[in-house]
Amino acid sequence: MHKSVLLTPLMLALAACATVPAPLNGEFSSLTPQQSLSGSHSGERVRWGGEIIKVEPGESSTCFEILSRELDASTRPRSRDASEGRFIACRAGFYDPEVFVKGRELTVTGSVSGTQVGRVGQFDYTYPRIAADTIYLWPKRPVIIRQSAVWPYDPFWGPGFGPYWGPGFWGPPPVIIVKPAPPHPGDGKR
Repeated sequence: MHKSVLLTPLMLALAACATVPAPLNGEFSSLTPQQSLSGSHSGERVRWGGEIIKVEPGESSTCFEILSRELDASTRPRSRDASEGRFIACRAGFYDPEVFVKGRELTVTGSVSGTQVGRVGQFDYTYPRIAADTIYLWPKRPVIIRQSAVWPYDPFWGPGFGPYWGPGFWGPPPVIIVKPAPPHPGDGKR
């Protein structure tokens, strides 16, 4: 059987896994937060995401300070150290800071609405600002714990069986995946 015949179903299956949530679908500019600071980009439709730094509910809207991250194929922020700067996204309504806590991942859609000057420590920082129409809070990622050694350790464990103890005596180091509880529908916004 030809390799391409085998790869086609695999690639289709992988593409199906990277679906964009319905509220985040649409056509958006490829403008990044850093690029939006140069020139006039007011009104451009963007889809940005990252990690929450701070949430400030106001009288009629809530503003999010977000550490920008590149988005993956499903529009979820990539969990990498690289950042595209910070931005502010504001949306009408109350978003509870106890649900939208520091470190949670968001993807935001909306229109660039200028800049806002603030401070990061002792540094003056110019934030791009978005008038958001969608604030999408991603579920927490599962925590994967890998134990490199278990005591008592079987030094003969390998790809086959341990020559002295056989299969299953101490076995390979375990991989433990801890999944967070699923979010309750409607959490966070009143």
